[in-house]
Amino acid sequence: MSESVIADFVAKFNSEKTARAEPTTGRVLLSQKRLVLAAEEAKTTIPLSKVFDVAVGHVPPDLGDFFDSTVTVAFEKDDRRLVAAIESDDGKIEKFSTVLFKALLNGTDTTVKHPAELGGRVTDAEYSPAKLALKPKGVRFNRSSDSFTISLSAVTEFSRETREIAGSKRATIVVRHMPDGQAMTTVAALPSPRKLSLLGRYLRLEYSDLMGELKDIDISDAEKEILIAVYSAGDMAGVSLANVVDRDASEVTMLLNDLESQELVTTTGDGPALTSKGRVIVNRHLDDVNQ
Repeated sequence: MSESVIADFVAKFNSEKTARAEPTTGRVLLSQKRLVLAAEEAKTTIPLSKVFDVAVGHVPPDLGDFFDSTVTVAFEKDDRRLVAAIESDDGKIEKFSTVLFKALLNGTDTTVKHPAELGGRVTDAEYSPAKLALKPKGVRFNRSSDSFTISLSAVTEFSRETREIAGSKRATIVVRHMPDGQAMTTVAALPSPRKLSLLGRYLRLEYSDLMGELKDIDISDAEKEILIAVYSAGDMAGVSLANVVDRDASEVTMLLNDLESQELVTTTGDGPALTSKGRVIVNRHLDDVNQ
């Protein structure tokens, strides 16, 4: 391909929706414009503009006998809808899926209203143009005047809704999140249903990964109290954490050690700080309190 290659690795793949033959081994090449699956006997070229869905870890029933860790790409060709299933080890699939979503979505023109709501109240913010950029466990919107990032660890809910923008009804993604403990709603519209669906898929994938990391975590009320105190410590410089929670210093140290072993808290030069998983738990608790 003439454009720069941003991913190039060997994998197994099968790009026929109903083919029952075993997958072939070849090169997977990705640029900003196309995905190419190149084997000795054939080559499949998929323009990224024709991709309408990406699923990670899911294989269509017709291909399920042959694949394990996969990225499945759904695309249109000659008025037909086809899928390409790509299999490799977990590390490669994770990296490739991230690069693929960035190639599909980074730089997309969006229309955003931020914040649309603040503390449960509708704001007077106007819709404004922004460029979309995917970030680890989050998304960034770059406007001409400023930029803002929505961290998925602060998200409490997101949904697809129809909103009126500039006099017309448009499909949007509505994200409810709690940066710094304050309830906020952001609304984003993308230029096409295809792009909106791809962004929704990326958010669900990243969010489900984050939630999956938390499913086996069970914390006590005392540990939850410590997490909230660590969260609030930025506004209480110089104040002892033990004094904040009214517990013995040795008990606080023990609780912090337990939370650190569960990857909810990490130690920094300024003291304990929440990890992304720790922030999710705190935001969930704060959201429950605010309801």
